[in-house]
Amino acid sequence: MRPPPAAFALTLVTAGGAAAAAQGAVNGELGQRVGNASLGAVVNNAGGTLLILVGLLVLPSMRTGLVALRRSGLPWWSYLGGLGGAAIVVLAAYAVPVLGVAVFTIAQVAGSSLGGLASDRSGLAPVGRLPLTTPRVAGALLGVAAVALAQAGQPVGELAVGVLLLAVAGGVAVALQAALNGRISAAGSAAAGVAVNFAVSTPVVLLVAALAGAFTGPPVAWPQGWHLYTGGLLGVVIVASLVVGVRAAGVLRTGLALVAGQLGGALLLDMLLPGGPGARLPVLAGALLTLLAVLVASWGPRSTTRATPTPAVTPPAGASPASRTAPAGADARVAPNRPPGADGKLVP
Repeated sequence: MRPPPAAFALTLVTAGGAAAAAQGAVNGELGQRVGNASLGAVVNNAGGTLLILVGLLVLPSMRTGLVALRRSGLPWWSYLGGLGGAAIVVLAAYAVPVLGVAVFTIAQVAGSSLGGLASDRSGLAPVGRLPLTTPRVAGALLGVAAVALAQAGQPVGELAVGVLLLAVAGGVAVALQAALNGRISAAGSAAAGVAVNFAVSTPVVLLVAALAGAFTGPPVAWPQGWHLYTGGLLGVVIVASLVVGVRAAGVLRTGLALVAGQLGGALLLDMLLPGGPGARLPVLAGALLTLLAVLVASWGPRSTTRATPTPAVTPPAGASPASRTAPAGADARVAPNRPPGADGKLVP
């Protein structure tokens, strides 16, 4: 299926970023009420997995996409995108108490921008190879500066170099997650990409929670309030928006649009939630500056691997059927809207 226009896809990703802000608030409150932060992640992934199971029953595109994946010949590592989502959950639980939310967020976005530039340059995402141009690097740096501005005035913890590097690594893992899920989507379907993501990430989250002792001790008193259990639904929305965005716009711009949505969503939550701090000018400025970063990163050439289709050539009389379907000398990689092959190259 042809990817949507980049502007439309990035708008969806921005909405997904707002969902990410709401997901963080919901999972954080749930973990605080039950007294174990990892249980919030467990409920989040369990809810998302249940939705995927329902999707298998009601969405033909998910079933046909998964069947197409079996025939795609993608290498095994293409299916590991969900590990990026699990990694950032684990790293956040360890790093945030040390660094503080502000420093962790800045480090994560820095890693995500670095990973986005590298993924686009290597052609890991299905959009093709995107050159490392000055506007793209400037957009990445502007995005990091925007997040730093949005976090102005927030508490800062211990600046431990090792933990800081782990936070950056978590951001790189998120970028790789988006790129690999995009490959799965291109080879199967967007719904199949979401399904594979949760199938990979949920067992890892359960294992980490078990090692952290989340399933031992006294019974958990689960709090009331339906909104506390919507993390899985929001997670499906986030992953789906990233899958769409990466196919249309690449990893870097998709990541920046997600951050813009997160900052905008956080601003709305601050204004609407009872007892919230209200509208904060640094957050608003950071959200607008991140949208500007998306525009800056959009300047310049797009993909360097998508070939231009060769004009059709009328075969001579009596030519074989094969010559009528493929003109002599035509490049085999002329269909940019088809799924990539196992090596990441576009094939007819």
